[in-house]
Amino acid sequence: MSSSPVAGPAATGPSSGPDTGPAGRPAPDRPRGPGRHGRRVRPVSAGARRGPRRKAARYWPQYLAISPYYLLFSVFMLFPVLYTVYLAFQKWDGIGDMQFVGFQQFRFLWDDPVFWLSVRNTLVIWVLSTVPMLLLALVLAVLVNSTKRLTAFYRIALFIPSITSLVAIAIFFGAVFSNNFGLINAILKSVHLSAVPWMSNEWTIKLVIAALMTWQWTGYNAIIYLAGLQAIPSEIYEAAKMDGAGPARILVSITIPMLRPIILFTVVISTVTGLQSFTEPQVLFGSEASTNPNSGGPGQAGLTTLLYFYHQAFDNNDFGYGAAIVWAFFLLILLIVTINWRLVQRKERRP
Repeated sequence: MSSSPVAGPAATGPSSGPDTGPAGRPAPDRPRGPGRHGRRVRPVSAGARRGPRRKAARYWPQYLAISPYYLLFSVFMLFPVLYTVYLAFQKWDGIGDMQFVGFQQFRFLWDDPVFWLSVRNTLVIWVLSTVPMLLLALVLAVLVNSTKRLTAFYRIALFIPSITSLVAIAIFFGAVFSNNFGLINAILKSVHLSAVPWMSNEWTIKLVIAALMTWQWTGYNAIIYLAGLQAIPSEIYEAAKMDGAGPARILVSITIPMLRPIILFTVVISTVTGLQSFTEPQVLFGSEASTNPNSGGPGQAGLTTLLYFYHQAFDNNDFGYGAAIVWAFFLLILLIVTINWRLVQRKERRP
């Protein structure tokens, strides 16, 4: 009597390998270990897709708490900036209807000699103030970093001018450099020297404004340089001294190269702030100009570009032309900052 074959999964089809099931159908997917064929991909559920939304809804009190800042920024800063772009192509006195004039404001700006005079004044004042300011700030930072006593007092003393009211500083400098009753001229007369027309000469006006800006921002940049100096390891200076390097050599070969990123930062910030001089000439020469308090002093020697914008917009009520001045000057500042960035930044040497 012959026995019949046992029925089972192995006898149901011609082949029953690991990838086939009963009746030759493919077997269901099996979890595979990461060591053989990679990780198993699991389908993303709808709840997981709603995860970021639920997290955002969970933190809505925090978003609500910071929303006033963004609302105020949008209403009082972002919208006015964008509106000046539209206003630069309009002719408007602030009361009547606007008249679209296209690029006529910029064509007139290109041929306006007073605008180019204000640009030239601004650039000269910026150079006269920025270069000595950064050099003096670096020297003061090195001196404070080398001392071991009263460092906190020196830091406070350096930072005080930058937090002092700019109007008060301008009034003080106007009194010190006054032509008739100024402190500087009084000292010159006491040593039998002739008085200097600080507030009436073309170049001395620029020097007074530059001195004011230098006095205000030297300590601020010195504090930034001091923070960078304290981050330089002292072992580098000790090794340089052991090799016979003097203070000047250490400053040129070690301190300045190590401070290059910080110097780049201060150059960019000083460029942006130095080209935006407005309050200094307005306060210094506002009371002396009888016909126009925003003329920039005798011969318009202290007329900066922002002061000229203010004169056109709020004295002449030509808001469209004022917007054109601002945007043209913004492009000029952007160009100068880019040039400074290229000049100061050291290109990385490729191996």
